[in-house]
Amino acid sequence: MHHQQRGANMPAQNDAEGENSVTTPFFVEFKVRDYECDMQGIVNNGVYFNYLEHARHEFLLSRGVDFAALARDKINLVVVRSEMDYKAPLVSGDSFVVTVAFEAVSKVRFGFRQQVIRSRDQKVMLDGFVVGTSVNERGRPFVPEVLSLLAD
Repeated sequence: MHHQQRGANMPAQNDAEGENSVTTPFFVEFKVRDYECDMQGIVNNGVYFNYLEHARHEFLLSRGVDFAALARDKINLVVVRSEMDYKAPLVSGDSFVVTVAFEAVSKVRFGFRQQVIRSRDQKVMLDGFVVGTSVNERGRPFVPEVLSLLAD
């Protein structure tokens, strides 16, 4: 698994003039492992939470936000809502990417729009939206400056 912002199977980055361009979301590449599949031979629905979480952490790291360092500073990022629309199942051996796009949701909440896209045919297997907040050591929600800068 590794992360990048662009790959052979993803659209091109914006061109220099910004005309007729498509922005490429951040994404992490994965491959389904046998033990992630259930008795039906497809990825267990709960495993997708892990895929999306790993991609969000890699996204934050790529933007200079260290999840572990925030926790050491008693700033905890927590998920308050997860929506997943399963479109089609992944099976063992499938290569895929998980995309991540950050958005501000409210003064104290932020969201991540995510997709699971099978690499061989670019088929969207899952659409997800994960809403989070940060809580300080007193348990009060807030969005640290480092995260609010991601929405710019």
